[in-house]
Amino acid sequence: MARRGFTLVEVLVASVVGVLLATMAWPSYRSQLLRAGRAEAVEALQRLQRVQEQHRETFGRYATELAAVGFAQASTGGRYRLELIPTGVESYRAVAVAHEAGPQAADTACPALSLEVRQGFATLGPDGRCWNR
Repeated sequence: MARRGFTLVEVLVASVVGVLLATMAWPSYRSQLLRAGRAEAVEALQRLQRVQEQHRETFGRYATELAAVGFAQASTGGRYRLELIPTGVESYRAVAVAHEAGPQAADTACPALSLEVRQGFATLGPDGRCWNR
């Protein structure tokens, strides 16, 4: 009569192979999670740019505080802290900094994303890779 099932050795070999595959895949998976998390900062900075342009159209200048354009100090999902830094009458700098205790804190490649606007023209920082471009 033939036995059915797996031997202990076969189960252990399959488990070791599974663990090895998972170990090799984890860094890539983690990198993709961090990259996806950056989308929250990108969305917040782009939305801020839109409301800043509306504010400029209405009042003739950019807002100097986030509250003036109805923005909170954090991004929608709370992964990033937002800062608005006035740099002149026709310019400003907006920065999204990953919270130290949040899930994006491990993103050492792009810990902060910035948007600098001068006379309506935007410069993205630190580079396009951080903006998923």
